[in-house]
Amino acid sequence: MTRIIPAFDEMTADGQIRGPYAEIARWLAATPRESLERRRHEAELLFKRIGITFAVYGEGGDPERLIPFDIIPRIIARSEWDNLSRGLVQRVKALNLFLLDVYGKQEIVKAGRIPAALVNHNEAFRPEMKGFVPPGGVYTHIAGIDVVRTGPNDFWVLEDNCRTPSGVSYMLEGREAMLRLFPGLFANHHIASVGHYPEELLETLKSVAPPNCQGTPRVAILTPGSFNSAYYEHCFLADEMGVEVVEGPDLFVQDDVVYMKTTTGLQRVDVIYRRIDDDYLDPLVFRPESVLGVPGLMAAYKAGNVALANAPGAGIADDKAIYPYVPEMVRFYLGEEPTLSNVPTYLCERDEDRAYVLEHLDELVVKLTHGSGGYGMLVGPHSTAEQRAEFAARIRAKPAEYIAQPTLALSTVPTLVDKGIAPRHVDLRPFLLCGKEVRVVPGGLTRVALREGSLVVNSSQGGGTKDTWVLEDDPADIVKPLADTQGQSQC
Repeated sequence: MTRIIPAFDEMTADGQIRGPYAEIARWLAATPRESLERRRHEAELLFKRIGITFAVYGEGGDPERLIPFDIIPRIIARSEWDNLSRGLVQRVKALNLFLLDVYGKQEIVKAGRIPAALVNHNEAFRPEMKGFVPPGGVYTHIAGIDVVRTGPNDFWVLEDNCRTPSGVSYMLEGREAMLRLFPGLFANHHIASVGHYPEELLETLKSVAPPNCQGTPRVAILTPGSFNSAYYEHCFLADEMGVEVVEGPDLFVQDDVVYMKTTTGLQRVDVIYRRIDDDYLDPLVFRPESVLGVPGLMAAYKAGNVALANAPGAGIADDKAIYPYVPEMVRFYLGEEPTLSNVPTYLCERDEDRAYVLEHLDELVVKLTHGSGGYGMLVGPHSTAEQRAEFAARIRAKPAEYIAQPTLALSTVPTLVDKGIAPRHVDLRPFLLCGKEVRVVPGGLTRVALREGSLVVNSSQGGGTKDTWVLEDDPADIVKPLADTQGQSQC
């Protein structure tokens, strides 16, 4: 029988309210549920009005929907955040050094720290990038590191997103919505701002302008178009930064220089924040049938006339089969011990690991090596015998396509659901910007599993989002008994 470990509740400890949640507890105790429901409805109307939608591929009917937004913020104390952010910066530095190395001399492979086949035969590895150093030596300019919490001081990295991480617009718009809906609640907290993210993103992109850039770098966002699930975010960030959002046909390459077609004529583009996959970037190099990319873009890139963020080939750093080796990257490149821990991971292509996974499917989370969005996943403790048998057959047929991890007891936070206020499991995606320096936004996107008991927080699987508040101070750890919160003890 699977043993379920009780989840750490971020609001309470031993029946008492934890310090960071003191004001939230008082607010919840003093606010009638009808008022909370009304505010939730106002938040939904606000998001509809400004057009924050999420397209889900493969579903019938309207392909766009709102991502549910929970109005009870998640609170993180300053000291907790400082420890977490140090580990995030360390990790992203190591990932960028790994990318430079594997497309260069592959010293980590030669040292036997990571198997050569895992790198060179990985479908995310781009041989077209071998021997090329991107402007500023940066591969991953925008990173989203998914983190889960299991205790007061226990944070685990669940996965790294080094290709085209999304979700930052929901972080920013969620904060704006909370400011409008609950100005009094903000007045009772000293909360770190996230509103400067677009400005810092633009500074980061300009800081990695190519060697042949002339004058002030011109930045553009390359989108696959309005049918992409993150199209709202592309337009939102372009508007916030004051740059153009373009599609492939809006750009062309002449003499290895990228130009943008505008109503006032052609304009040279120096930095492209691309939100399309490697395969579709340049039909002359990758998929020839692609109409989303720009013919000749890679030639302009290698000629030093344009910078691409994130760099092609960065995806190997967030491949789930590479993930178990990130702590070794930290040791190898930085000479430091990892501040943040990985979740123990079994690679099903290994005979020993596969045998263990097949015997313990009821205890493990099984994921596709190249999967995302919560698809192709088995959560063992919540699965049926039929589902486990199906996954066992898949693993035996194609073991290299699967990894497995222990089922962590993700922390819970108070969430407004149909039955009132109840604990729900969450993760956190902080966003890091890597240019001449590494910057981390204080907070990030909290994703919440809205179904009771569910550990799957992905919006494509019915999850929602929360505003994440990083306090600028450290309240007393325990402030008052939970029983004093007028019936909110289920939090």
